[in-house]
Amino acid sequence: MTGHTGFKGSWLCHLLLYLGAEVTGYATMPPTDPSIYELTGLSDRIHSVIGDVRDGEKLKNAMREAAPEIVLHLAAQPIVRESYRNPVYTYETNVMGTVHVLEAVRAVESVRSFLNVTTDKVYQNNEWEWGYRETDPLDGYDPYSNSKSCSELVTHSYQKSFFTDGRCAISTARAGNVIGGGDFAADRIIPDCVRAALTDQDIIVRNPFSTRPYQHVLEPLCAYLMIAMRQYEDSRFSGSYNVGPDDRDCVTTGELADLFCTSWGEGVRWINKYDGGPHEANFLKLDCSRMKSVFGWKSVWRVSEAVERTVAWSRAYAAGEDVTGVMGRQIGEYLQAFVYN
Repeated sequence: MTGHTGFKGSWLCHLLLYLGAEVTGYATMPPTDPSIYELTGLSDRIHSVIGDVRDGEKLKNAMREAAPEIVLHLAAQPIVRESYRNPVYTYETNVMGTVHVLEAVRAVESVRSFLNVTTDKVYQNNEWEWGYRETDPLDGYDPYSNSKSCSELVTHSYQKSFFTDGRCAISTARAGNVIGGGDFAADRIIPDCVRAALTDQDIIVRNPFSTRPYQHVLEPLCAYLMIAMRQYEDSRFSGSYNVGPDDRDCVTTGELADLFCTSWGEGVRWINKYDGGPHEANFLKLDCSRMKSVFGWKSVWRVSEAVERTVAWSRAYAAGEDVTGVMGRQIGEYLQAFVYN
């Protein structure tokens, strides 16, 4: 997998290890300090290659050495505001990085299943009240969203141009906003909430009225594994899939902050402080009917439960407890609920 040192990638590593997989990761050094990757000692539990997806030859050599059967591509510059500050790096990483990963997949005969993880923001956003479907036009507005739209188009082109022989099944997954313990990124609402709560400050919410499909990070990760597994078994399952919560859990940023404050307690509160920043979508949700009808998938934890588990992880971290153990317990709880859901 690529991007294993990031927040989402680290959770995916722990999930794969829990399920007994052999994991090789390729990524740059952890993007935050502290980082969930280092806090949970993942470098001692997987084969980790530190490298940049913009370095095509190093990536290809790493994939040849690992000889994987399944490749999950998560490496990205994932922050909207950062994409305005550094658009060239964003496009280099998110577009040409995808090209280099697919070139490596072409060169390594062992690969049978490839999944490119993109975002719900790939769609041309009309600010309408219904969820976007996989057949809707792709045209992200900001450099991050647009680069992910381009990554989708690159993937579709490679599938049609180089993989029609059925050797490797290829899909893309468009996930909604994820939350969970161990996200230390800047310019994300839950990490901002945790930082404020731990320092007894008010939480600053830039746009409390923006609606997003928030979900616990384990929700899309399990969906990714389901897609990768089923298309490994039968390439007819390859395609594009939305992965997000039900409509009832598409909440505003203000409502999410309310859930956090209730779960954290101790009088923590948030204040509305619009900062006039660059354009970001105000209303966005996904229609996940295809994922549900094709795979029988459905989300497990409500957004309130996702927030509660994020708070539990963050409190354990602040208290100096074993956060690796917390992750293991939460993964076990999720998988049990997933199986019996």
